[in-house]
Amino acid sequence: MGVSTANPADGVRVITADYPPVNALPVRGWHALADAVRSAGRDPGIRCVVLAAAGRGFNAGVDLKEIRRDPGQGALLGANRGCFEAFAAVYECEVPVVAAVQGFCLGGGVGLVGNADAIVAADDAVFGLPELDRGALGAGTHLARLVPQHLMRALYYTSRTATAAELHRHGSVWRVVPPGELADAALELATEIARKDGTLIRLAKAALNGIDPADVRRDYRYEQGFTFEAALDGTAARVRDTFGKGTPA
Repeated sequence: MGVSTANPADGVRVITADYPPVNALPVRGWHALADAVRSAGRDPGIRCVVLAAAGRGFNAGVDLKEIRRDPGQGALLGANRGCFEAFAAVYECEVPVVAAVQGFCLGGGVGLVGNADAIVAADDAVFGLPELDRGALGAGTHLARLVPQHLMRALYYTSRTATAAELHRHGSVWRVVPPGELADAALELATEIARKDGTLIRLAKAALNGIDPADVRRDYRYEQGFTFEAALDGTAARVRDTFGKGTPA
């Protein structure tokens, strides 16, 4: 259990999150993931990173049980900071990051893959933000990188999910494969990228980030302020306790 790394091919590092049963990461897990991604980017021998997960789902977001156990706001603040660091680590990694997604990719999972450079998905993968059902907000910044604006809003407001095939049609998923072929397909793309010159691929990553029309760090931090506001005024706890069935504002 935790975050592990492997180097299965020249220039490629695979970083795998394993937090049973559903890969809902605790605060320490988000920071461990951020540290692993940043470490890979700093390694001069690495030219591409694969972000993967063990189990039946890629990521179910934050560990809500950890937040519920905390009588104060420390766990929520820790989760906010951990997610912010992990998402930023993926986006700012000095080399391209390929996300290998199977099963559910929800909440914080969307934050990770939305900041990745490429996505390979199993045909059972679904992507979505059930935040409104969890008494939270956030990662709209990253969902907007995966689907068009109006679809993003509809998915956000309804807490529905989009399939890997749907995201492939929108151009945000590079390839959709059967679950048993996911690891090989992600490694195939990462290996192709890693054949490029190491200095040039790092310059390319910096250049593409530099011309990005969105400031993902600023935008996500802005969203997080509303998540904390919902927690402070009691809305978050009330909505969680009623499974997302709200009352008129």
